[in-house]
Amino acid sequence: MYEGGDELSLLIRVCSRYAPSRMLSFNMAHVIVALQLMGRLGRVSRAVLMRELMLGEGSVKTMIKHMRMYGLVETSRAGVMLTSKGKDLYARLSRVMVAEARIPNCSIAVGEFNYAVKVRGIANAIRSGVEQRDAAIKVGALGATTLVYRGSRFIMPGSGNSVYIKEQDVMDRLKDLMPEEDDVIIIGSASNVKVAELAAKYAVLTTLLNMLHYTHNSLL
Repeated sequence: MYEGGDELSLLIRVCSRYAPSRMLSFNMAHVIVALQLMGRLGRVSRAVLMRELMLGEGSVKTMIKHMRMYGLVETSRAGVMLTSKGKDLYARLSRVMVAEARIPNCSIAVGEFNYAVKVRGIANAIRSGVEQRDAAIKVGALGATTLVYRGSRFIMPGSGNSVYIKEQDVMDRLKDLMPEEDDVIIIGSASNVKVAELAAKYAVLTTLLNMLHYTHNSLL
């Protein structure tokens, strides 16, 4: 079960607007993908961030500025790279969002392009899957499919019924994510694979925030 919160609080602060600045056009999912790119590649250029995040130059500059404010990145003419604090945040998030993969067009997803993210041990946080769908739509996707892994099978949230996946290649890709008991796989769907990825990760982050909010309120 996810028990963190500091990393999410930090992401929220990075994505907060400071008056009298304009409305921000990036969100927590953009920051996550930026952290992952730097974590994998080391130093990345603004051009790469613009392409991979589907953001304009001004938005990327603002995002980098906010990440620098919280000590997550440092910049040079060669590009942007993680600080030790940024590497620590990347490592902590990687222990929660533990695997991901592209998923082909199939019967269990709603878009031509689909992107799956596996989250460790949060099955109890999933209700009907509507929350994840709505979160994905909020960032421009067509929707999201949520799968809970229990009893060595994928089940439909809230029903306990097995999910029928007729495409063997899709089942193989999901199995390649190596789900364990109570893991959750959220598949973002869109007309563009980058939007699908951002949608899946935004839905994951929304789920974690809702779970922490519910846990906090239940203890009051």
